[in-house]
Amino acid sequence: MEKTEKGNEHLRARKRVLIMTAVEAERQAVLRGLRGDARFEVDLAGVGPALAAARTAAALVSAKGGGDGGFGLVVSAGIGGGFSGAAEIGSLVVASEIVAADLGAETPEGFLPLDELGFGSARTAVDEAAAGRLVEALKSAGLPVRSGPVLTVSTVTGTAATALNRAGRFPGAAAEGMEGYGVAVAASDLGVPALELRAISNPVGPRDRSAWRIKEALEALEAASAILPEVL
Repeated sequence: MEKTEKGNEHLRARKRVLIMTAVEAERQAVLRGLRGDARFEVDLAGVGPALAAARTAAALVSAKGGGDGGFGLVVSAGIGGGFSGAAEIGSLVVASEIVAADLGAETPEGFLPLDELGFGSARTAVDEAAAGRLVEALKSAGLPVRSGPVLTVSTVTGTAATALNRAGRFPGAAAEGMEGYGVAVAASDLGVPALELRAISNPVGPRDRSAWRIKEALEALEAASAILPEVL
């Protein structure tokens, strides 16, 4: 009886989780994986960091005002591009940090990131403990996964030159998406930790729709989402 009571106490202590996806297809994949787990709410962030930040902040504030204590974690989830040699199509990436890769200034000497301009930081931290648990759980489930920086961009990489440039500026970069930084900044401003999870649908580089594997990426996202209730 005592052991059961302690287990129930642990479950009651677990907080609600907000998951933000860019589009409905991603949202449905996550919902299928979660199988109706009531601790999770899956909302649409829209495309791009600005809209994602606004909608994430609105969802967090609304939940906090609802009297149930709000959310204890926010996850930016969806499909994205994988950097060559780091994340292959159909694999998963859990962000070790989230970086706004094109937030800064262009100069004759090259790109100057926001951090060097002195106007804040283009990097946001993730909940390292939760990210580590998720990576290990995905590995244990036999899913291909790696941890590394995930870049947020407002303009998706479309050339080999840009891919090489971004990979060079952010060593170890594993994936590219369009919403993570916005979601994470909104969460941070409201004191809520964040994660980012990407299922890889295409290589980062020249835009070639014939190389996209969106169905496979959505299936990987669904499989990963089934693991979330075990570790978050």
